[in-house]
Amino acid sequence: MSSTPWKTDKWFVSPWDYEKEVTEGLKFPPKIKIHDVTLRDGEQQAGVVFNEDQKVAIAEKLAEAGIHRIEAGMPAVSAQDEAAIKEIVKRNLGPEIFAFARCMKEDVKRAVDCGVKNIVVEIPSSEHMIKNAYKWSVEKAIELSIEATRFAKENGLYTVFFPIDATRAELNWFLTLIEKVATEGHMDALVLVDTFGGISPHAVPYMVRKVKERIKDKPIEVHFHDDFGMGAANTLMALAAGAEVAHTTVSALGERAGNAPYEELVVALKTMYDIDLGIDLSKLYSISKFVREIAHLPMRYNRPIVGDMLFNIESGIIAGWYQNCGVEMPTELAPIVAELVGQTPPQVVLGKNSGIPSIDYWLDKIGVSADDEQKKEILAKVKERAFVKGWLLNEDEFRDIVSKVIG
Repeated sequence: MSSTPWKTDKWFVSPWDYEKEVTEGLKFPPKIKIHDVTLRDGEQQAGVVFNEDQKVAIAEKLAEAGIHRIEAGMPAVSAQDEAAIKEIVKRNLGPEIFAFARCMKEDVKRAVDCGVKNIVVEIPSSEHMIKNAYKWSVEKAIELSIEATRFAKENGLYTVFFPIDATRAELNWFLTLIEKVATEGHMDALVLVDTFGGISPHAVPYMVRKVKERIKDKPIEVHFHDDFGMGAANTLMALAAGAEVAHTTVSALGERAGNAPYEELVVALKTMYDIDLGIDLSKLYSISKFVREIAHLPMRYNRPIVGDMLFNIESGIIAGWYQNCGVEMPTELAPIVAELVGQTPPQVVLGKNSGIPSIDYWLDKIGVSADDEQKKEILAKVKERAFVKGWLLNEDEFRDIVSKVIG
């Protein structure tokens, strides 16, 4: 089978993605890293608790999939978090391991004691948040930032500066703040943090450009929340503008509406931009299931990439498509094939929207023949029962209907 970047045996996306007019303005860096924050920001989703063993297990699965960086937690949160970070470091799993700290020397010291070589150091960066949420003076925020980042450098840590609420800060103030920390304190990299998910996709390249103009020699990382459902899209826009590192979580776990979901990001990069991050896409679904079960996290069953019923077919029209080309040409039915992301293969299910092709599929499945009139009667009864039940029918319910129609 002939293959193009937009159409292979595993996916079929829009060829427009690869038009020269579309791609000529893109500035993707030569190497992009995924910085997973599931164990820290992900656990901040209300009601989610990971114990030490669970954190280690999640880190191991992320490492097996090829994640580049893991933010293992915040030592200051609890003794259990500190122990988990130490154990993850000890395992030497492969990815770079980071700890997270407030802009306080004591927090940085705790990270050093955990054995990490990398740290993310946070500070509020919008004047309104500094004054209203922290009740600090602006001077205090700046002093703490300089002191903590210097201390991190003195202890040999690769230091990522994480200014909270950057996207709602006044631009000139924000640029002045990060420049001051870069020159008087220390940062090896800077994160553009959209704490409340309020930046639009069209504003993202502008932000990246302005920061790169001011901080010319530092890698740019991005940390976008999903409050408006744009976490992955905003992250893509930032990477296409030259950002080098994307902060993500498993299945958008995180504070409020969560963080940019890494599954959607890495699959979009691979299929729509021909950028392979070296992550094993076939593990995406199993990792999502593992994390969701530990977190007791309900998730809509048609969530992109990892929804439990994403590839199920109820519509009679689509069941007809599946009959005609589903096995030999699966990308006529979906933009990616299920096995690309480790998903369950497509199956036709029975419900209110079923059609004659659905009945054909299920009759063949249970090894029963029926004439056209019988199929119509079976379909009518399937629709009626599904309407009353308010959900899909199972095989026993279908067999019961068939037995009453055919005898």
